Amino acid sequence: MLVLFETAAGYAIFKVLDEQKLQQVDSLYKEFETPEKANKVLKLKHFEKFQDTTEALAAATAMVEGKLGKSLKKILKKVVAKEAHEQLAISDAKLGGVIKDKLNLSCVHSPAVAELMRGIRNQMEGLITGLPAREIAAMSLGLAHSLSRYKLKFSPDKVDTMIVQAISLLDDLDKELNNYIMRCREWYGWHFPEIGKIVTDNLAYCKTVRKIGDRTNVATTDLSEILPEEIEGEVKLAAEISMGTEVSEEDIANIMHLCDQVIEISDYRTQLYDYLKNRMMAIAPNLTVMVGELVGARLISHAGSLLNLAKHPASTVQILGAEKALFRALKTRRDTPKYGLIYHASLVGQTTAKNKGKISRALAAKTALAIRYDALGEDTNAEMGVENRAKLEARLRYLEEKGIRRISGTGKALARADKYQHKSDIKVFDPSGDSTLPTKKRKIEEVEEAEEEERPVESKAKKVKRDPLTEGEAETETPKKKKEKKKKKKSVEEPTQEEEPKEEEEETAISQVGEVPKKKKKEKKRAAEESLKEVVEAPAEEARHLHLFTNTTQKKKKEKKRAAEEPLKEEAAVEAPAEETSEKKKKKKKKVKEEVE
Repeated sequence: MLVLFETAAGYAIFKVLDEQKLQQVDSLYKEFETPEKANKVLKLKHFEKFQDTTEALAAATAMVEGKLGKSLKKILKKVVAKEAHEQLAISDAKLGGVIKDKLNLSCVHSPAVAELMRGIRNQMEGLITGLPAREIAAMSLGLAHSLSRYKLKFSPDKVDTMIVQAISLLDDLDKELNNYIMRCREWYGWHFPEIGKIVTDNLAYCKTVRKIGDRTNVATTDLSEILPEEIEGEVKLAAEISMGTEVSEEDIANIMHLCDQVIEISDYRTQLYDYLKNRMMAIAPNLTVMVGELVGARLISHAGSLLNLAKHPASTVQILGAEKALFRALKTRRDTPKYGLIYHASLVGQTTAKNKGKISRALAAKTALAIRYDALGEDTNAEMGVENRAKLEARLRYLEEKGIRRISGTGKALARADKYQHKSDIKVFDPSGDSTLPTKKRKIEEVEEAEEEERPVESKAKKVKRDPLTEGEAETETPKKKKEKKKKKKSVEEPTQEEEPKEEEEETAISQVGEVPKKKKKEKKRAAEESLKEVVEAPAEEARHLHLFTNTTQKKKKEKKRAAEEPLKEEAAVEAPAEETSEKKKKKKKKVKEEVE
C-alpha cells in the first residue's frame, strides 16, 4: 500500500512495510512514538519539493477545492502508475474519487488511514530526510499567509479600517486642539490680553507666546520668523502699555509647556492628514476625486467599510449622516433632507442655495458609481472619477448660467422663457362625484321644498272658511282698544266727537275752504254718504255671514258626527271669543252713553 502525504514543502509518497499493523487502529499511535519505530512501519519512496510559494499556493488551493493539480498529476503518473496494482491511501475522500476517475487508481480512505496520517505528521522530520525543520516551518508559515490572502482576496493596500481609525483620530485631535488653544489664550490673557486680538491665528499665537514668555521680553525678542513686520510692531507697542497682571515664572513655565503641547499636536495633525490623503488615494481614488479626502473618509467611516458603502444606493449616499433629520421629517410629514455628509464636498459648496439639492443628487449618483468601482474593480486608477467630475462641473455651469427652460415658441417666434419653480401642493381626491345615489341631505331638501309649496294652499283654504269671523274680530278689536286708552286720558267731550268724526271733519273742511267750486262739494258729500252707508251695512252683513255659517255647520254635524269631532271643537273655540267680543261691545256702548249723559 502506498500513502500520499501533503506538506507545505511538497508531496511525499510512502510505502507501508507492515500492513497488518494498520488493522490495529487503537494501538497504531504506539508505532509512531519514536522515529525508529516509524521507519519500521513506513519508508519514503518519493518526495516532490515545491519550487516557490506560488506553486505551493496553487497546489494547496487545488487540494482545498477537491481538484487534481498539475504537479500532483505528474507525480502520480511517474511513481504510482508503475505500481498500479497497489492501493493509494488518501486523507481526502473527494480527492480520491477524482484520482480514480482520471488515473484509474484504487484509492483508500478509512479511520486507519486517518490515524496513519496523524502518525506521519508527528514524525515528519524523521521520515522525510534532507529537509531541515526551519525550512519546513518557514514554508508552512508563508503558505498559510498566502492561502488566507487568496481565500479572503486580501490586499494590504485595500485596508479601509486604517481610514476609519485615521478620520476618527483626526476629529478627536481637532476637538482637543480647540480646547487646548482656548485654555492657552485665556490663561496667558491675564498677563498679556492685548496680544489675543492682534494675533488671530492659533498656531502663530502659541509659537509667539512660547518665544516671548514674559511680556517684558517682547522688546528684545525677534518675532520676524513667526509674524509679519506690521503685526510684530503692534505686539511690541501693546506690550509697553499692557493692562495685564504680573505673573510668576512658574506660571509662565506651565503656559509655555501647554504651548509646546499645542504645537506638537498641530504638527501631528498635519502628518496624519497627509497619511489619510495617501491612504484614500490608494484605496478609493475615484471617491477621493469626486468628494475629497475628508468627505470620502467620513462616508467610509459612517458606513463601516468601503464594501458596505458600495452596497448603499445613491439616495442613501446622498443623505448619509442626516438620519436624525430624515426620521424627524418623516415623523412630522415635512420635507426630507437633501444632503448629509456630502454637503461638505467642494462641488456642493460652489453652488447657490437653490441648486444645492440638484447638485447633491447628481453628485451622489456619480459617487455611488465611483465607490463600487473602487470597492469591486481591479483597476486602481482615477480616470472614471475625473470624467464624472468633469460632467458634474458642466452640469453645474449649465444650472448656474442657463437655468431657464424653454416653455413655448417656434423657430420664427421668440420662445417664452420662465424659471422652473417646484410646487409641492398636495391635491386631495374628491369622492363626492363618484356616487350617483341621492344622499340624505338631498332627501331632506326635497321634503322641505314640498312642505313650503303645500303651506300657502292650506292657509288660503282656512282663510276662505273663517273670513267672516276673522274680519269681524279685526274690525271690532283694533278700534275699541284705541278708544279705551283715549277715554281714560281725555275728557268726556272727546268720545262724543269720536262717534261722528267724519261728519265734523267734513263740515270743518267745507267751512275752511270757501273758494272750492260746487262740483267738488257735491262729490265730497256723495263720498261721505257712501262711507256712512258702508259703516251701517257692515254689521248687517256680518250677521248674515254668521247665520249662513251656523246653518252649514249644523248640516255637517248630522251627516258626519264621528269624522267631524275635531273640526267642531276648533269651530267652538273660534265662536266663543266671537260671542265674548260682541258682549263686550254692548257693555262698552252702555258705559259711553252713561258718561255722555
